[in-house]
Order: sequence, then C-alpha cells, then structure tokens
Amino acid sequence: MIYELRRYEVAPGRMSELHERFEKHTLRLFEKFGIKPVAFWTSLVGEDPNCLTYLLQFENLEAQKQAWDLFMKDEERIEIWNKSNENGKLVVNIISKTLSPTEYSPLQ
Repeated sequence: MIYELRRYEVAPGRMSELHERFEKHTLRLFEKFGIKPVAFWTSLVGEDPNCLTYLLQFENLEAQKQAWDLFMKDEERIEIWNKSNENGKLVVNIISKTLSPTEYSPLQ
C-alpha cells in the first residue's frame, strides 16, 4: 500500500467553495476512478488556514498513476473544475507527496 499526501493552497475566502466541490463532486469522482480517501484536514494552528490537506490510499504506484490519468481526462471532472475556476483559480497551489509506510507504521 502507498499513500499520497496532498496539500491545496486555496484562494483567500474560497475554502467553502472547495469543500463544496469535494462534497458534491470530487469524492464521487474519486470513487469512480479507484482513488481512496483516508482523511481530510484543515489547519487549526501552525499553517495558513487557507489550506486543505488530505491523504489518499493506492495499491501501488501503477494504480496511483492510472487512477490520476483517468481522473484528469474525465470530461465531467473537467467541466466541474472549469466552472469552479470561472472567478479565478480556486486552488492556487498543490503540493503532493507519495509516501510508503515504514515497517513499524500503524497505517499500512
């Protein structure tokens, strides 16, 4: 199992729009393409409050690549993202790390 930790820097004042996009669209599209969310967080202390951080789970690097390739090409996803960016970029920066758990990690 591998994990992808993603951090979205959201345009000021638009976090509620991002939450709505995830709740109404993204989670359903993730499921369609085998992208398995583990957890989502917003920051209380120590980081810009305009950030959403989340963790995804994949079987392996190949499954991760295939899922993201299909997700990014999906016509419905493209339409949703274009609409959510009509008033400027909703997400201004994405940081992504692919991680492999250590042998002693409780999360395998």
